[in-house]
Amino acid sequence: MLSGTFSARAYSFFDTLVWIAGLNLLWIAFTLLGFGIFGAGPATAAAQIAVRKRAAGDAVPLLRGFASAYFRNFLRANALALPVMAAAAALVLNWNYFSGGRGVLAQFMAVGILVAAIFLAGAVCYVFPMYARYELPLFQYLLMSSRFAVRHLAGTVILLFVSAAVLYASSCLPGLVPFFSIGAWLYLTGWLCDRFFAANDESVAAAGEPAARTALQGATAA
Repeated sequence: MLSGTFSARAYSFFDTLVWIAGLNLLWIAFTLLGFGIFGAGPATAAAQIAVRKRAAGDAVPLLRGFASAYFRNFLRANALALPVMAAAAALVLNWNYFSGGRGVLAQFMAVGILVAAIFLAGAVCYVFPMYARYELPLFQYLLMSSRFAVRHLAGTVILLFVSAAVLYASSCLPGLVPFFSIGAWLYLTGWLCDRFFAANDESVAAAGEPAARTALQGATAA
């Protein structure tokens, strides 16, 4: 019995690793298909939809499901991702400008930009997992993910820690990036967010509050 249980867990573990590697390669390939800037959003949306389906036990073939979600969400996911990319680029440019300054004002601005960047990173961790789970107007994803990041600080800290850990591992072992890093980050953050959202939905339902925007719904591209 113990041997059988161990074998099942080992098989599940290695099957997940192979699945993550496939997700990683698909994300890179489809991001390049959209010339990078126009492919990253749809690829991330497709990846989070795939992660949520796997977490729910839906055995849809990865390539077919990913490609279908990518093309079906191409315009909508870009409309969601491009403003986030623009905000991130603006923060990076301003950080580079102010961090080199020697005055008190420049250093104060640099600290403020760093805090804003951390907040943006925390909110971004929720955006596409939320997109994969709920049917909302586009502007609501950014608003709701920001609110969720603030109201559920413990979960946000966990997501930031996971992101930092993946980034650190990738910097130490660059060979992980083409095969595991991106897929691992997408899988871990998607899986965690799905649990956080499920717990939030249950607490809202238990409180008897209206749950029009928090009740489980089919994903836009599910």
